[in-house]
Amino acid sequence: MIDERLFRQAMSRFASGVTVVTTAFEGQLAGLTVSSFTSLSLKPTLVLISIGNYNESHSVIMKAGRFAVNILRDTQAHVSQRFAVRGVERFVPDTYLLSERGLPLLHGCLVNLECQIVEQYAGGDHTIFIGEVLEAHIHSGEPLLYYRSTYAQLGNKLEP
Repeated sequence: MIDERLFRQAMSRFASGVTVVTTAFEGQLAGLTVSSFTSLSLKPTLVLISIGNYNESHSVIMKAGRFAVNILRDTQAHVSQRFAVRGVERFVPDTYLLSERGLPLLHGCLVNLECQIVEQYAGGDHTIFIGEVLEAHIHSGEPLLYYRSTYAQLGNKLEP
């Protein structure tokens, strides 16, 4: 097995979009920046997120039984940073709204997905949550990317 440092270095070579996963339970808002997100199935519409068991938002997601995936726009690196750092106010007034399902949806995102947890699995020091997408709010813009531990924007589009 490789060591954690080498594994992190290898995974940093995989470019990905940036998401913030949010939830709420009994008035407590929780959220964190998540790179482990993917679509899983079209029938039914499922997504997968992976959350560290040590993360303060983990228990709130488990209790709530639902979560929102906020796919960030290329102007929102500051939002990703705010939800990645401990000890700061993540839910700044006027930067989100509560959906009809009670999920915090961040303003200005490319997409906000409202999900209900249908399965969860242990994955090492993480929990893998499978969420059924109940609602998708789609907006215009370009995605925020993360590559080699740095935020990036889409560059030249290539023709196949």
